[in-house]
Amino acid sequence: MRKHEQIVRAVAPGSIAEEMDIRPGDAVIAINGQEIEDVFDYQFLIEDEYVEILLRTEDGEELVLEIEKEEHEDIGLAFDSSLMDEYRSCSNKCIFCFIDQLPDGMRETMYFKDDDSRLSFLQGNYITMTNMKDEDLDRLIRYRLEPINISVHTTNPQLRCCMLHNRFAGKIMDQLRKLSDAGIVMNGQIVLCRGINDGEELDQTIRDLSSFLPYMESLSVVPVGLSDHREGLYPLEPFQKEDAIRVIDLIESWQDKLYPEFGKHFVHASDEWYILAERELPEEDRYDGYLQLENGVGMLRLLMTEFEQALEEYPGDQRTRHVTIATGRLAGPYIRQLADRLCRKFPGVRVDVHIIINEFFGSQITVSGLMTGSDIIRQLQGQELGDALLLPINVLRSGEQVLLDDVTVSDIEKALQIPVVIVGNEGKDLADCILGER
Repeated sequence: MRKHEQIVRAVAPGSIAEEMDIRPGDAVIAINGQEIEDVFDYQFLIEDEYVEILLRTEDGEELVLEIEKEEHEDIGLAFDSSLMDEYRSCSNKCIFCFIDQLPDGMRETMYFKDDDSRLSFLQGNYITMTNMKDEDLDRLIRYRLEPINISVHTTNPQLRCCMLHNRFAGKIMDQLRKLSDAGIVMNGQIVLCRGINDGEELDQTIRDLSSFLPYMESLSVVPVGLSDHREGLYPLEPFQKEDAIRVIDLIESWQDKLYPEFGKHFVHASDEWYILAERELPEEDRYDGYLQLENGVGMLRLLMTEFEQALEEYPGDQRTRHVTIATGRLAGPYIRQLADRLCRKFPGVRVDVHIIINEFFGSQITVSGLMTGSDIIRQLQGQELGDALLLPINVLRSGEQVLLDDVTVSDIEKALQIPVVIVGNEGKDLADCILGER
């Protein structure tokens, strides 16, 4: 078996591949004389109007298929892996890594650290680029794999090497400059650690990264997440209210500098900073179209805006309904505000909001996406929960009805004797689920 041959898993009915008698179990060895390292090689090479596929059939015969087709036309093959390659694991030992803070006994896949540029393009994952060689960057540029999401943390070479425990981490500015010079769109992320990469270091990092505008589209600053499982790890301290105020003031001062010139605010503080500082969330137009939602930047503002818009579209009525919403400590007060507004319009509707204290990871973890089924069951057992229990979709592992601790939605329904409704990310989803519209 050749190193990069790709095994066909399925052939689309009526496709070119079916016409060419390609079958599941056959192996694509090369296209136009080039081996297929991964899905990006395949998609790039298959785009041409004329392609030659070197195929090895399941019974071992090798043959060359000549295909003439429309440019960009798919030939109808699916492979064993969507990436068509092994996932690249992270070679860092970051002082703030959350995976290192997981408790023992979770499923094995939870402990896998990816740092794969291809997943950055396909799924929006953030990567450090420490395992990327020059040829990897060249390939990324050649295939225009953008936007690319990059975990920067600091542009100070010595500090970055220290924070990531990787001697190759200090060349980040050279890598970013190469991408910027090629016009590759990027988004950046800073996980801020108290007394390490904040203060003057943060100011310099923002200054350095803003030099890559407009290709560096946005930059998020998020506080380090600290679980209760940090035995033997670097001693990190949680941020306090005064720290959060300083972080926000610095970020907003940079926004005020950059917006007049570039028409975007560029650097954004995640929602946690505003809650910790006890400050109002920024208005919607300061989020530049919510480019950093996955990092918790503007999530609450967008939820509130969408919820209020959805509520305006509903005529109030006299329906009766009682639901319970389980959420994290971060979003809890905002969910309560929205529920109260809805109940004023629908006086027969009762909404109880239960803030789940994260005992599984530790009480300093306040985001709803890290709630576990065991905590939800334990803390809601024996409560009057009404007609349904509402849980945010981000508690589920992607594509599964399973929470982080392997408790399923069915397990929760059975333990609490109540239907569970999974609420989508949009504010309208929340309003619809409260009102029983879906």
